[in-house]
Amino acid sequence: MPIKNINFTEKISIDEFFKTDNPGVFVESPGRINLIGEHTDYNHGFVMPTAIDKKIYFEIRKNDTPTACSIYSETFNYRLNFDLKIIEKSSSTWENYILGVINELQKRGKKLEGFDCYIKSELPIGAGISSSAALECGLAASLNKLFELNLSKQEIVNLSQAAENNFVGSQCGIMDQYASVMSKKDHLILLDCLSLEAEFIPANFKSCKILLINSKVSHSIADSEYNTRRKECESGLKIIQDQYEEVQTLRDVTLELLDSCKSQLSEKQYNRILYVLQENKRVLAATDLLKSSELHAFGKLMYQSHYGLRDLYEVSCKELDFLVEFSEEKDFIYGSRMMGGGFGGCTINLIEEAHIADFSAEVKVAYQKEFNIISEMITVVPGEGTLVKGGALVKRGK
Repeated sequence: MPIKNINFTEKISIDEFFKTDNPGVFVESPGRINLIGEHTDYNHGFVMPTAIDKKIYFEIRKNDTPTACSIYSETFNYRLNFDLKIIEKSSSTWENYILGVINELQKRGKKLEGFDCYIKSELPIGAGISSSAALECGLAASLNKLFELNLSKQEIVNLSQAAENNFVGSQCGIMDQYASVMSKKDHLILLDCLSLEAEFIPANFKSCKILLINSKVSHSIADSEYNTRRKECESGLKIIQDQYEEVQTLRDVTLELLDSCKSQLSEKQYNRILYVLQENKRVLAATDLLKSSELHAFGKLMYQSHYGLRDLYEVSCKELDFLVEFSEEKDFIYGSRMMGGGFGGCTINLIEEAHIADFSAEVKVAYQKEFNIISEMITVVPGEGTLVKGGALVKRGK
């Protein structure tokens, strides 16, 4: 059975979708934010993400067939039908996140049978809160439970990242999948992306909350430029390694060592690596500041991170820059920066809760006046990682 999309004019209910009364598995898989540490994960650096209270919900059941599978997305209002024996890349990126997970499971020798899966999402697409990782990890966790595959949480993280790298073609690091699966409620994660050692830090923001401002833009160059940035870092690292054989990753590179190789590096290679080294230092400094509740100083590092992403890594855009610069005038906003791969998506803002409503209204008007785009305000709190639950599909009726 080849891949076949069926589009519907009206949404299908869960009762209409499932054709068997087999027991279901119910999974909640969250999106994620990243307070600081952008584009450092695939460079074996440090990041500070956490899952959020906005999620993708899955209900999955065996359908009593050997290999026929059907997945319905309430968000896109269509059904993806495929056969486990024929896993081929689709022209639709969304489908490839699904198919990539199936592909990685079968490559690992995991035995699957025909299943049906109903998916509903609270995560806006293209906002930079990693709906893709939530989709991958949630499906992997669902299949792990349904077919008793005995995968550990770390194995779910690894295979979900591999699905995105190998099948989708995005050379992401491990941060998104790790945060989606491993997070603890009301905590941030200081993750060492070289050793995968993690420290869970209480998210004590005092009178502040995390406000995401969705720019509602997603520039077409985002995916290609993401992979280009990784290649620029890797090619620059290779030049440094030719001079210093003890260097294994960018974690072994100091600012002094980088400057000693500056004449051999292109301007882009130098700037990309300089940003990574500076950002790693910011993440470690931010950890100490958060532990001591020095939120204003923490916020200043968020702004510095944005400037580095804008000027050295060159992954920002005029819409994101506008939102960050607009926030700088407000003494009740401690820090702001672009978040995610870049060229669109959200800014993340550490803002005093009492000012969220008024500021949201103000920035919405200013942004619309500047770009004729209506932005979206999303308040989030640090949440739990992927959960396998009992009972009916959570928030089924929403």
